[in-house]
Order: sequence, then C-alpha cells, then structure tokens
Amino acid sequence: MANLSYKFYVGIDVSKAKLDVLMNTKSPVLQVTNDLDGLKSLVKHLPTPRKKTLVVLEASGGYEKYAANHLRQKGFDVAVVNAKRVRDFAKASGQLAKTDGIDAKVIMEFAKAFTPVAQPLPSVAEEKRLDGLNRRAQLVNMIGREKQHLEQTSDPYKKCIKKHIAFLEKELSSLEELIEEQFNQDPILKEKMERLDAIKGVGKITAMNVLTHMPELGSLSNKAVSALAGVAPYNRDSGQMKGKREIWGGRSSVRAALYMASLSAIRSNAAIRDFYQQLIARGKLKKVALVACMRKLIITMNAMMRNDTVWEPDR
Repeated sequence: MANLSYKFYVGIDVSKAKLDVLMNTKSPVLQVTNDLDGLKSLVKHLPTPRKKTLVVLEASGGYEKYAANHLRQKGFDVAVVNAKRVRDFAKASGQLAKTDGIDAKVIMEFAKAFTPVAQPLPSVAEEKRLDGLNRRAQLVNMIGREKQHLEQTSDPYKKCIKKHIAFLEKELSSLEELIEEQFNQDPILKEKMERLDAIKGVGKITAMNVLTHMPELGSLSNKAVSALAGVAPYNRDSGQMKGKREIWGGRSSVRAALYMASLSAIRSNAAIRDFYQQLIARGKLKKVALVACMRKLIITMNAMMRNDTVWEPDR
C-alpha cells in the first residue's frame, strides 16, 4: 500500500550526464551532475525530515540506478517508476510539451497524484543477481537476432554468424551457471527456487526471474500479483459498447518469463494443459487462453510462497 503521509514530493528527470530536479512549483529546476559530486549537492537541497520526502525518478535505461541507490542510502524514500506511466499522465493532464524541466515537473505532479510505492535499497547480492539476469536477457536477445540474420544473409557470411551464435550460447550457458550459483549461496532463495522449479513447465530460469523481479511474491493477493505481473485483464467498456479485455502494464521481465513457462506448461503440465484446452473449447482465442495460463501460473506461485507449500500435480 502506498504511503500517504509524505509532506514533500520531488521529481527528478534523469539523463546520462545530469539530473533535473523539481521540489515545488515555486522553485526553479535544480540541475546537478549525475555523479557523486552532483548527488552530494542535491542532498543538501532536498527537504527534511527525510522520511516525509518521496523522491520519484523515471526508469531511464539504468542511468537512474546510481542516483536512486545513493538517495536511499541517505535515508530518503525513492520510487523508480515506468516512464510510460508518467508520459500517459502528462498527456491526460494536457501537458504535451517535453523538455527536461517540464519532465521534472510532470514527474513531481505524478508523484503527488499517485504516491508510488518506494522501493528498498537492494543488497549487493540482490544487485548481482539482478544484473546477471538482465545480462542473460541481453544475450538471449542477441542470439535471437543473430539467428534471424542467419536466415537472411548469403552463404559466404553464414559461417561467421554461426561462429558468433556458438560463442554467445557458450557465454549464456556460463552465465546461467553463475546466476544459479548466486541463488544457491542464499539458503532461503535456493529453497524457494527449487519449489517453483518443481512446477512442470517452469524451470529454474523462470523461477529465478520471478523471485528476482517480483520479491513481493507470497505477500500479495491474487488480483495484485496478476496486475504486478501484467497479466490481469482490464475492461474497455463505454456505454453499451463492450470492448475486449486487455492486459497492460506490470513488470515486463516477469511477464516474459511467464510467457515462456506457459508455452512449456501447456505441453508438459497436465493441470495447465487441461485448463488451456478447456478455454479453447469454450471458444477463447489461443492468445487469450495463453494469458489465462500465465495468470494461473503466477497465482499458483504466489500461493505456494504465501502458504509455504510445494507443487502438487494431482491437485
């Protein structure tokens, strides 16, 4: 649940080199460098007491990470939010112009309107696991692109591309072993990973992705965990018009992991396969049925973590 007791809301627009900061509409935009010296200067300007201040930054391809963690270390509540949510808020508010100063103002107003939940400072081990899984996603993406190139290129260059694919696949295998070793070093995480891995179709990679990108797993309701994973259907009705239910938002990394797991579960997991086939028999589109399977998987995982139970295929 969001903290509604904040007195001050700070919006920060992030770029690689600088931060544009707005603390209230009566003050000019403060600009500092996106490094240690700039952040030391920023802390001196931020309002106190710290626990009454919520600092909100847009996710900016990783450039926001250093600033967010530095401010968390200094005792501030910090929320990193999806940039699309902020831009949608700006459009809904009629603010179509876009500059760094305007963006900082929009982020501050977004923070006041929605009070996004502040995220805790990750530990060193958590940062390593997150970086490892992000790097794995990059390697998988590169392998996929190279395989597409292999289909489209002429024969003289196929050998070169195949060599690169083999190299990337070797790197991927080594990285997955390293990530699993990091999970094994934490007895609690290892036990959770093994329980989720026992679900037919899930596998260790999916389990590690879900546990890393959704640490709240086990503490949420079915609706909340579905929404956080981005697999909750939302109505699109107006008057007598009944629109299609659609999914949107949520954490893309979790949704991607659930998608691959569901494709596998439809073949290997009797409970998910029967559920999928029942939906198809009722006339549901395959894509709709697949999303329903993704939702069923994340709800099952959440229940297992909440109730401290193991996968029972016969139930």
